[in-house]
Amino acid sequence: MTAQEVEDLIHAGFEARKRRWVLEEVGPGFARIRVPYKESMLRPGRVLSGPSLFGAADVAMYALVLSHVGPELMAVTANFNMNFLAKAKPGDIIADARMLKLGRRLAVMEVGLFSSAEPEVRVAHVTGSYALPASKAVHP
Repeated sequence: MTAQEVEDLIHAGFEARKRRWVLEEVGPGFARIRVPYKESMLRPGRVLSGPSLFGAADVAMYALVLSHVGPELMAVTANFNMNFLAKAKPGDIIADARMLKLGRRLAVMEVGLFSSAEPEVRVAHVTGSYALPASKAVHP
């Protein structure tokens, strides 16, 4: 699936009225989303909040899964682990997701999170997995 097809599928599946993020790129084993900055994403201390970063990582993993298995909205988060590495200065959130393993029933990924204010600084590292429904599981 193309980036636009995946983005449209996710927004339609969740009946989203507003597009709160953009799927910038998908490719073999990779997806990148951008969440445009809003003041509401800040926590005290003027840093991007954990829930905002968590959401970006989860959407990036979901987009990566869909780009590989096709239009299957019932793929669900099975595991999520997040390590905060640096304060995330106010800016767009950029989430780079990479597929580590795509199996029959589980997709295992990692995500690097960045702020557009300091794109060279990784602010968080995420590992996670998505359970794939039997109807769309990849059969190697």
